[in-house]
Amino acid sequence: MSIKSKLWSKTTRKTFVKAFQKKRPTKDLIAKNFNLLIITQFFPPDYAATGQLIQELANQLGQKNIQVNIFTGQPGYAYKQKKAPAKEIRNNVAIQRSRASRFWSQRIRGKTLNGIVFALRSACYLFKNAHKNDLVILTTAPPFLAIIGFLAKCFLGINYICLVYDLYPEVAVELGVISQNNLVTKLWNKINTIVWNKSKKVVVLSETMKQRIIAKNLFVPSKISVIHNWADAEWIKPLKKQKNWFARQYGINHKFTVLYSGNFGLCHDLDTVLGAMKILKNQPVQFVFIGAGAKHDICRQRVLEFNLKNSIFLPYQDRDKLPYSLTACDLALVSIAPGLEGIIVPSKVYGIMAAGKAIAAICESHSYLRKLITDAECGAYFNNNCSEDLAKFILTLASNPELTARMGISGRNYMQKNFTPQIIAQKYCEILDIDSSFNVIDNKLERKKVSQDKFLPTRYIKQRYTNI
Repeated sequence: MSIKSKLWSKTTRKTFVKAFQKKRPTKDLIAKNFNLLIITQFFPPDYAATGQLIQELANQLGQKNIQVNIFTGQPGYAYKQKKAPAKEIRNNVAIQRSRASRFWSQRIRGKTLNGIVFALRSACYLFKNAHKNDLVILTTAPPFLAIIGFLAKCFLGINYICLVYDLYPEVAVELGVISQNNLVTKLWNKINTIVWNKSKKVVVLSETMKQRIIAKNLFVPSKISVIHNWADAEWIKPLKKQKNWFARQYGINHKFTVLYSGNFGLCHDLDTVLGAMKILKNQPVQFVFIGAGAKHDICRQRVLEFNLKNSIFLPYQDRDKLPYSLTACDLALVSIAPGLEGIIVPSKVYGIMAAGKAIAAICESHSYLRKLITDAECGAYFNNNCSEDLAKFILTLASNPELTARMGISGRNYMQKNFTPQIIAQKYCEILDIDSSFNVIDNKLERKKVSQDKFLPTRYIKQRYTNI
C-alpha cells in the first residue's frame, strides 16, 4: 500500500470512528426493532401543515414496533410559541430540535437562508447519529434537504426515502422566481435525478405529482409511491354550527358560512374566491378566512376596496381548536393556482372531509382533486377564474341544506375508508419494508450489503455489525 493510501486509510478511519462511536440508548424509550429518523424543518408547535402531518405519522408508527426519531427546527413558519424544548419525548417519539433560524423568515431570501442553515445542521446530526437509525425519511422542507440523504447513502450506506410535499424547482419556476432555462433550474433538476435515483423510495402526495416527475423522465416510475395525506376522524368529527362554541364566538352560526382555512400562499388561487364574494356581497352568505401568508394582506385590501361586509379574517388557530374551526362552516374551499397542479398538494382537504363538510375546489381540469371529489361525492370543482360558477354553487347549497349535509357525510365516509392515520401508516410501513406485524423484512440483509462496502473503515463495520 502506498504512503498516500495509508494516510487516506488512517484519516478515513479516524474521522468515521470518532463520528459514529456507540452511545447509550435513551432510557425513556421502549426498545424497538426498527429505528426510523425523520428530518423536517417544520414541526409543532409550528402551525405548518407538513409538520403536523409528520407528528401524526410519527405517533402512529411509534405505537408499532418502530422507534421514531425526529430532527427538526425551532418554530419558524407560523407560530405562537417562539421556542420549544431542544429535546423531548412524546408518545415514544424522540424529538431533537436545532437552534432557531429566523432570518427574515417572511421573505423568500430569508426562507432560503433558513433552509440552508437547517440543512447543514441536519447533515451534522445525521452523520453523527447514523449508527442509531436503519432508515431516514427526508421531506422537502426545505426543498434541498434530500441531498444530505444522498451523501449519507454514499458515505455510510444509510437508506433514505424522499417525501415530496412540494415539487422543486417547479414551484420557483411557476412563481417566476427563476426561469425554466436558468442554470440554477437545470442544475436543480440534475440533482433531483441523482438524489431520487439513489433513494430507496420517493413518496408523492398525488397522482398528478407522480405524472409530473415521470414526464421529466427522471427515473423508473416503479420507485414512486403515491401516498395521500390524511386526517384523524376520531379527533375531527362533525359538529353542528349551532352547538359549536367557535362559530358562536365569532357570530357565524346563523348565516351560511364558507370557510377558507390555511395558508394564503402564492400557490393558492384566492382571486376566484374574492370574485365570488363580490358577486354574493348582498346575499346571506358569510366568508371566513383563517390563516396567514403572502396573499393575506392583499385579500384584506381587496375586501376593503370592494367594500365587502360579508367576510371575517382570523389568525392561525391553535391545533386543539381545529376540530371546531373546521366545523364552523357549511362549505369549505380548497384552491390551487393555475400552473401549479401536481407541484403542490393541499393537505386541508382531508381535514375538511373528516369534519363532514362539503368542498368547493378551485383547480385545473386535470387536477387530482376532481377525481377525489367525484369519487367521494362530497362537493364540486371549478376552473380558475370561474367566480360566477362558484357563486352559483354556493347559493345552491345555501338554499338546500339537505344536499349540503349529504355531501359532507359522503366525504367523511370516503375519508374513513381511505385516508385515516392507521391506513396511511400501514402504507408507509410497506415502503419501509416492514410487514403487517411490524417485523423488519430486509434490514439485516441491507446491513450486510453495506458492511461489504470497502469505503467504510473495518473497525466501524466490526463494531456496528458484530451480531449479524
